[in-house]
Amino acid sequence: MKTIEVLFTPAEFRALHGRDLRGTACVVFDVLRATSTIATALANGAAGIVPVSEVSEALVWRKRQLGVLLAGERGGVRIRGAHAGGGDFDLGNSPREFTREAVLGKTIVTTTTNGTRALRSCAGAKTILACSFLNLAATAAFLRRLDAEHLLLVCSGTGEDEALEDTLCAGALAAEFAAGGAGSPSAERAAELWRQHGGDLAGAMELSANGRRLLGVAELRDDVAFCLRRDVFNLVAAMNPAGIIQKTS
Repeated sequence: MKTIEVLFTPAEFRALHGRDLRGTACVVFDVLRATSTIATALANGAAGIVPVSEVSEALVWRKRQLGVLLAGERGGVRIRGAHAGGGDFDLGNSPREFTREAVLGKTIVTTTTNGTRALRSCAGAKTILACSFLNLAATAAFLRRLDAEHLLLVCSGTGEDEALEDTLCAGALAAEFAAGGAGSPSAERAAELWRQHGGDLAGAMELSANGRRLLGVAELRDDVAFCLRRDVFNLVAAMNPAGIIQKTS
């Protein structure tokens, strides 16, 4: 691997649209909560996850393919009829909703404020992976086997700002690969934050805007502890050229 780079904010990942990514492996992080939810859904038997940027795109999927589940959030909560043309989405963006009973064998079309947009921004890359703490070790092992020329770690952020939880997860991955001299200033910054805070992720959430927000909502606060667990799922979530994320090894 020749280079490792980290993008921290939505402004940075939106700029990818003009960039040649054909030799790049992109790894997208939205720890709270989109990539954690994707990993959970795949672990519980979902056939595939289709990330889309807009609610309208999800509604088109519902019209053309019977049986798909629509999932996602706006403002952190499940998309309801006012935003969805009169019909509520089937699921929100809490990984705890994506049980085996709910998702087994299903294709899920999801749209979130930042995470699904970050995934779509990587279109054209050699490899696109969705990573969280839940599947971090499996993702790292896959990347070592892949040995891509360039590794681009894409943090989804919160609003227009950096999200500490995404940076920490990216930093954990960067710390594994930068030792070979492939690191960049952005990768070293992420790795250093991981070294500072990786031993107390729960405590670090007090410094995270999104972490504090979720912890303040009774029905969502348990998502934070759920998403901070390490290596629960031995799976890699890879997006194919058709834009569908599936479990791979």
